[in-house]
Amino acid sequence: MTSDPNSQNRPKGMRNVTMLGIVSFFTDFSTEMIAGMLPSFTVTELGASKAILGGIEGSAELVSYAFRLVSGSLSDRFRRRKIFILLGYGLSTISKPFFSVSFNWIDVLVIRISDRVGKGVRTAPRDALISDSVTETTSGKAFGIHRTLDQTGAIAGPIAGYALLQAFNVRDIFVLSLIPGIIAIIILVFFVKEVIGKDITKGMQRNFYYLLKQNKPFTILLVITGIYSLGAYNFSFILLKSLDLGVIESSIPLVYTAINITHTAISIPAGIIADRIGKEKILILGYGVLLISSSVMVLLSGNFLYAFVIALIYGIYVGITETVQRAVLPRYADSNVRGTAYGLYNLVIGVGFFIGNILFGYFWDVYSLGVAISFSSIFVASAMTGMTVFIKKFNLN
Repeated sequence: MTSDPNSQNRPKGMRNVTMLGIVSFFTDFSTEMIAGMLPSFTVTELGASKAILGGIEGSAELVSYAFRLVSGSLSDRFRRRKIFILLGYGLSTISKPFFSVSFNWIDVLVIRISDRVGKGVRTAPRDALISDSVTETTSGKAFGIHRTLDQTGAIAGPIAGYALLQAFNVRDIFVLSLIPGIIAIIILVFFVKEVIGKDITKGMQRNFYYLLKQNKPFTILLVITGIYSLGAYNFSFILLKSLDLGVIESSIPLVYTAINITHTAISIPAGIIADRIGKEKILILGYGVLLISSSVMVLLSGNFLYAFVIALIYGIYVGITETVQRAVLPRYADSNVRGTAYGLYNLVIGVGFFIGNILFGYFWDVYSLGVAISFSSIFVASAMTGMTVFIKKFNLN
């Protein structure tokens, strides 16, 4: 664990956090107005299997997480975060409308990867900029605020997508997703400010050496995160389960909205509580909620309303983990290596997510949903155990 010598030089307000949250609101509005339609579009209209869908999502996320390592390290090297954030949001904005001209799952894969490259380029520098804008003791609240604004867009987007689906076809909605994305870019350019620390990083290799060789808690945290990510399946499988429960295809965006409602509602409370009682403890809680969601996914059948129950529980899990796993890092990485730390952390998650989602889809296709859930639960339970030991080993309060 480290202290940050630059903490007193940081602005105490949440202006950057709020502005970045608004940028994320419009970007997520753009992304999520089509995300709920994309799994069924890929499987039903383009003929992909569940395993291919898992491969698409896993590959896209793996590429995203790999680029987070590169962009995070470069933002440390040059002590500039905003340019990488702008490039990332820009690429995502221009990529999504191309779904409108996709005619097979390979097209979807290429466009999805392009979109996720944009997310990868922006995420680690953005998270580092949020961390640089506040103190470590309020990082949970900061990431909770950002996540809430982000996910408010993720609620509005699917609702807008559902409404537009009554008047337009899916391909038209892919094109319309460009509009909120452009609004996000404008806000980012004019209202988000750079925060530059005093220390100048001398090279990426030095950052990697410090984080992985001289920072034992950070390294162990990476291992636990990797184990968890092998069991963390994508929301697309929740939406496919909804089809099995009888939800009609045009209403799938509403199930996705349910995920985002609880995701949004839990983000700020999770962040604030994590600041008070320990972020590592709240991560264990988040992993536990995923186990509950998985169990319910297997046990419930025969009624389309169960799809919303599963979605609401899954949303709580995502809201807790995606808020707190970003807020926990400032405790283990100084500001001058924080972009690299976020990049490494996200790369580990991406590799695990890539492997785990392909296997989850394969087990569901070849065997059953129960087998896929069992595979996931073994790794999630192991991560919970590992985090518990981690807390005791380092006397974390």
